[in-house]
Amino acid sequence: MENYIDLKAGYRSQWTGLQGAPVTSYFTLSAPFGSDFVQGDAASMSAGNQANPYSRLYAQNYEAAEPHHGIGFMVVSDQAGPVNTTNIDATYAYHLGISSEFNLSLGVAAGFNHISLNTSQISLENPFDPAIANGNNSQWKPDLSIGVWGYSSNYYIGISAQQLLSQNLYFSTSNSANQTKTVPQYFITGGYKVFLSDDITLMPSALVKLINPQPVAFDVNMKLVFQDRFWIGTSYRNQDSVAGLLGLNISSLINISYSYDYTTSALSTVSNGTHEIVIGLMLNNKDRVISPRHGF
Repeated sequence: MENYIDLKAGYRSQWTGLQGAPVTSYFTLSAPFGSDFVQGDAASMSAGNQANPYSRLYAQNYEAAEPHHGIGFMVVSDQAGPVNTTNIDATYAYHLGISSEFNLSLGVAAGFNHISLNTSQISLENPFDPAIANGNNSQWKPDLSIGVWGYSSNYYIGISAQQLLSQNLYFSTSNSANQTKTVPQYFITGGYKVFLSDDITLMPSALVKLINPQPVAFDVNMKLVFQDRFWIGTSYRNQDSVAGLLGLNISSLINISYSYDYTTSALSTVSNGTHEIVIGLMLNNKDRVISPRHGF
């Protein structure tokens, strides 16, 4: 959505204090191509490059971006106890202005998912347990996700589906009864900007997750942005946690954000909460924007 190369690296330590709790590391890169978009200003808007992207002026003068492509790459690694999962995907999206102020983007991510089991971390009553004995403890599976994203200057809405290629997972070659199966995961999200003043913007958003047979899960978020330099926020995840959020756009090159989740589920008796930090770089940022034009 932006006309620079957007690079992010993140680290999330969940339920700290609990042995074997999930730890997630990720790296993403996205870049546009299409000369009318890349060589234009950062948002194809007549207000000029100096307009604060969270300001009323930006919203009033916003024009939908020229049609263009986006490409990217991402690696996500999850370590939970003895199980490690790594997703490696290439991404592609096409952005099209369907009105003077609204863009629609269609995207796909395709790659591979690697699942491994570290048997040295497992204590068994029977060291030759057929569930993992002589097992396939390192597996590669194809991965496919799709999504639709609509956005303007002051709102967005998105629908996506992950793990569309359902896969059988098993750690034993001789006991198929112990195999598990991945299922598709569906997400619906949306957000809106409320202008409290020329320099302060309130941004509520929500995310709904549908993963059968789990109960429906949702996040409700609220973010307060001061010009395009600093933001604070809070988030509620049903039957799981509440979180505090903050971010700083240091320069036209680098930004950083942090969140702390306080666990509200039964895990609160053994968890010291969850920490997550994300560092972003805006490379080839010719317009030297301080914050993403479409940041929520």
